Amino acid sequence: MTGTIAVIGGSGNLGAALARRWVQAGQRVVIGSRDAAKAAAAAAKLAAELGAEVGGASNMEAARQADVVVVAVPFASQLSVLEEIRPGIGGKVVIDTTVPLVPPKVARVQLPPEGSAAQRAQKLLGADVKLVSAFHNVAAHKLATDEEVECDVLVFGDDKAARAVAVELATLARLRGLHAGALANAAAGEALTSILIFMNKTYRVDGAGIRITGQLIMDGAGE
Repeated sequence: MTGTIAVIGGSGNLGAALARRWVQAGQRVVIGSRDAAKAAAAAAKLAAELGAEVGGASNMEAARQADVVVVAVPFASQLSVLEEIRPGIGGKVVIDTTVPLVPPKVARVQLPPEGSAAQRAQKLLGADVKLVSAFHNVAAHKLATDEEVECDVLVFGDDKAARAVAVELATLARLRGLHAGALANAAAGEALTSILIFMNKTYRVDGAGIRITGQLIMDGAGE
């Protein structure tokens, strides 16, 4: 992939782990945070660890600089962060990782009235933004290591080309990204996170993930 990836919420667990893997893959990454100083500190730490250039900026500035914007923030912050960056993302691919976890019952599926966090985001951002939903079911603490993560990434979106961008980013993060259909299908991926949290606790699993079985022909993307 060419261009710049902004990771909004890049100082959080999932955002930092994804940013790290993309920098390792030779990608240009800018970490965004509501606190620009916090983003700069996270970027400097990652740059020192990997010996590569990493940018740090406010959420809005990171979004403006980017060709692809990845939003990795908690459900409670999703709408306010999207409102914040909306002026800088027109016409861009935005990959939203948000899962509607509502404490304290995070092991129970609690989808919003719109059907999913992704559909809620698309409603707010409008048709000009090519919204994709992905990276819901991969454990951040495993991504933060150099080990292989046995988890597929289901990618949802109404624009096939935008979905392909997220699939490529999954590959760059050393995961297998799979086209999983329309944005409305994101409800299934988001709901799976609560199910995996329940299974982690019940079966004492250190970060359960999902794998799609069968022999997949990887040159198809569906509709």
